[in-house]
Amino acid sequence: MDSLGNRIKSLRVQANLNKAALARKVGVSDVTISYWESGAIKQIGHERLVALADALACSLGQLLEGETQTTPSPLFLRCKPPAPWQAPNANRFTLFKEDFAGVKWQGECYLVTPAPGERFDYLESGDLAAFGPTESCDQPGRYLIEGAGGLYIGQLEHGESGELLCRNGHEPSALPAPLDASERVVGRLLARWRMESA
Repeated sequence: MDSLGNRIKSLRVQANLNKAALARKVGVSDVTISYWESGAIKQIGHERLVALADALACSLGQLLEGETQTTPSPLFLRCKPPAPWQAPNANRFTLFKEDFAGVKWQGECYLVTPAPGERFDYLESGDLAAFGPTESCDQPGRYLIEGAGGLYIGQLEHGESGELLCRNGHEPSALPAPLDASERVVGRLLARWRMESA
């Protein structure tokens, strides 16, 4: 399989961009582009990967894995259930271990963005997020929860007696409250990429 550097070079040539033009679009120096393409720099941060994919007019899947047949585009997250990955033709997305920033995850992963007009705590319009489908909270973190009011993202943790506690994003200083019996965990927020403002 091609290396990331080879794919960056190939996609750059395909997009009819020289190194300087790509560097300007991504916000790095043309020397950095050379290092990425040669493999001298192997670790590229999340924001730069998203900017690279945008500048090269390709999907993250195509950039990271060379996928060409099915271009994984972000699934739209809506407040109304079901979770977007429960759709029959939802495209899976593969992230590398370094993308998870200390989160232990072995299962499927989906690239998600809020649908136009939808609002979520911890996820703003234009953000990209990697979600893993799950029905349990095995470690503290942000989870997608389905309740009577629809889908929302909450910070979950276990209380002293093992009960599941949820902290609201609107009031980060508020004490966590027990998760309502009618609510259930449907996914875990594994990684998030914030859209940079111009």
